[in-house]
Amino acid sequence: MTRTGSPRGLLLLGLGLLGALTLSLAVGSRSLAPGTVLDVLLHPDGSDASTIVHSLRLPRTVLAATVGLCLGIAGALMQGHTRNPLADPGLLGVSAGAAFAVVLGIFLFGVTSLAGYAWFSLAGAGLAAAAVFAIGSTRGGPDPVSLVLAGTAVSALLVALTQSVVLRDVDTLDDYRFWAVGSASGRDLAVFWQVLPFALAGLLLAAISTPGLNLLQLGDDVAASLGMHPLRHKVLGIGAVMLLTGAATAACGPIAFVGLVVPHVARRLAGVDYRWIVPYAGLVGALVLTLADVLGRLVVRPGELQVGIVMALAGGPLFVLLVRRARLVAL
Repeated sequence: MTRTGSPRGLLLLGLGLLGALTLSLAVGSRSLAPGTVLDVLLHPDGSDASTIVHSLRLPRTVLAATVGLCLGIAGALMQGHTRNPLADPGLLGVSAGAAFAVVLGIFLFGVTSLAGYAWFSLAGAGLAAAAVFAIGSTRGGPDPVSLVLAGTAVSALLVALTQSVVLRDVDTLDDYRFWAVGSASGRDLAVFWQVLPFALAGLLLAAISTPGLNLLQLGDDVAASLGMHPLRHKVLGIGAVMLLTGAATAACGPIAFVGLVVPHVARRLAGVDYRWIVPYAGLVGALVLTLADVLGRLVVRPGELQVGIVMALAGGPLFVLLVRRARLVAL
């Protein structure tokens, strides 16, 4: 039976996400009953439970869900626009640009706060993505293959520059590695409010560009013959990927595999129509990253694993399975 997306499917994913959010607020080194969580959410009273929920778990829960949503949608858009099911938002150089900017902020300006990292990360992500976009574009606009090649080259250069800085300065390395591991913990809601405008702008561009993705799968010439403006849709789509990935990386650091694996899960659930794949990918990404953050708190209690580590451990085997499926790797 052919799978197709539906409002019912989105509703079920939304309910699953709501359950994951509740679990995230309740589970940790000190577990709380769901009723207690709801009570202190609605009526903060200064108790230990209220402090735990509002100061510690609510910010990381909001950030994990938001970052998962952004990376899931960015991954679906990236794979759709490049017509490459193994493409990842990191191919645009966004993650590498954000990392290099954070390192420069620590090394040259002595930035030590997570809020400061967010601003440098956003700036670096934007500049790197703009460079990749400029290098990978031809007279006919951004070419999918050229963008991937340009992104790979720019990312390699920025990674080399980042490593050259951190290897020369031990203090910079100590500060940088805490951000680079990818984590939703230790952040407050100020970081969320900083990246929210960029995430909303990316979601708006994604909503505008998504309906044209189905035609773009047929090729630019066919899409143009059917009345579409391929260049306009590509610019909007790649712009959305830049904003969403930049906001996600700024908020929690680089988190691997979400943008690569989640769109494939969305395709299994929603079929081949990108009008359904993209929203499905957003909800699946938010659900997966929230649950990964919860899992990281449970596996090594009373300590915890950062969500970036959990995703790397889980995403690695899934990526190997994707590569071994030969029918997925053709452009």
